[in-house]
Amino acid sequence: MKKINIKGAIVLNDHKEMYDWYGVEATCPNDVTSQLVGNEPIEVIINSGGGNVFAGSEIYTALRAYQGDVTIKIYSFAGSSASIIAMARKSEISPTAQLMIHNVSLQSGGDYHDHEHVADILKNANETIANAYVLKTGKSKEEILELMDKETWLSPQTAKELGFIDSIMFEDKTNSIDPVALVANGGAIGMLPEQLINDFKENKAKIKQTAQLKAQLNLLKLKEIK
Repeated sequence: MKKINIKGAIVLNDHKEMYDWYGVEATCPNDVTSQLVGNEPIEVIINSGGGNVFAGSEIYTALRAYQGDVTIKIYSFAGSSASIIAMARKSEISPTAQLMIHNVSLQSGGDYHDHEHVADILKNANETIANAYVLKTGKSKEEILELMDKETWLSPQTAKELGFIDSIMFEDKTNSIDPVALVANGGAIGMLPEQLINDFKENKAKIKQTAQLKAQLNLLKLKEIK
């Protein structure tokens, strides 16, 4: 069975190169869609605090559209846009893992007209991603939006009871596990600052050239020591 890892920040395709360059764990849509070939069974392993909503939506849609069997397993955490991905197909969660859903957020600037416009955009985004939770759980959109508005953290048992997850891993072996929810902010965990992304795009060649020069200098120093 083919395994696809969705770990670290969920990022756009054209941002992934920079995450790889800095050694920051991340997943982009291309990492997933490039492996959705044929119709063999696939196991998707999630450990992500989320990230970009549009990237998460693309991965979710690709998994829903895949013709073969898909089993999604949450090993540790599925938050924000990663929780959207977890709604795509049949799913399992580790007894020590958690799932978190919340409202979409966005940094913005400008006058009150701009902020009012951004508020409308965010409300619309909440409505659209709520569809993934509605389709999975069978709950009303009003119920889902209320849970999102409160930033809801779900233990494995609660996630299963509410229909966000189909089963809990290993539960046929023990019924004594009752993990305690951790208090933390799962929004955009592992996401690089937008300014750093922009700087990287503008100065990518210079950054790589500097790194290469440093590597060459270190190599010369090693040769001198010998």
